[in-house]
Amino acid sequence: MIGVSHNTIATIPCLVVVDNSKENDALPTLTYFHGFTSAKEHNLPLAYLLAEEGFRVILPDSMYHGEREKEISSIKKQISFWDIVMQNVEELKDIRDELDAKGYVSEERFGVAGTSMGGITTAAALTQYPWIKTAGVLMGSPKITVYAKTLVDSFKKMGNLPVTDDVIEHLYHRLEHYDLSKQADKLGERPVLFWHGENDAVVPFDHSYTFYEDARHHYTDQKKIRFIKEENRDHKVSRYAVLETVKWFKTYL
Repeated sequence: MIGVSHNTIATIPCLVVVDNSKENDALPTLTYFHGFTSAKEHNLPLAYLLAEEGFRVILPDSMYHGEREKEISSIKKQISFWDIVMQNVEELKDIRDELDAKGYVSEERFGVAGTSMGGITTAAALTQYPWIKTAGVLMGSPKITVYAKTLVDSFKKMGNLPVTDDVIEHLYHRLEHYDLSKQADKLGERPVLFWHGENDAVVPFDHSYTFYEDARHHYTDQKKIRFIKEENRDHKVSRYAVLETVKWFKTYL
């Protein structure tokens, strides 16, 4: 029977989804990050399917989301988007370290995936942690510096941003450190799955697809990097994408 437990891992509120009979065993482990304005509970269907295949799945709440939500304005949360992504990346290491110390990770088989903001987090994390064995980027952008500039431009068109140009330039500089499109060699031929709907009006489809077209040439085994695109699909993960994500981790993690 698949169980869902509420745990605090490295001070982060998480749901842990795993077969009850194996909850204390060392297992291949996957952390799945939710999207902007979402929360950990929203990815339980995918986590359940992964747990059925023998994975331990960790669903954390990001800063300002779920149990960590605070009374802040919508604009404050929006301009904190990139701080949330970068904190997600830092907290991923904390989660992995605690699970590893408890002997819950089997043979260093640790993967990461996410939806939208979570997909962006996943791509960014690949630049930092060579111990990520397998990854899934669902409607996320590996081109975070370009995407940040696009978002800033759209905010400016709607009115003045409550931050200075110096702060914005500093943000761009910080993001380059996590920008997978500027350091595709960091993939190291690790298995990575991309999924994106062609009609996505939130996170540009072109960002992930053009990155994939370039990155796949870095792979000697091109089966280890895959891009799934769906026609007439907007910013919403399809059941097909969920099932293919499960297959991907079953194959490579």
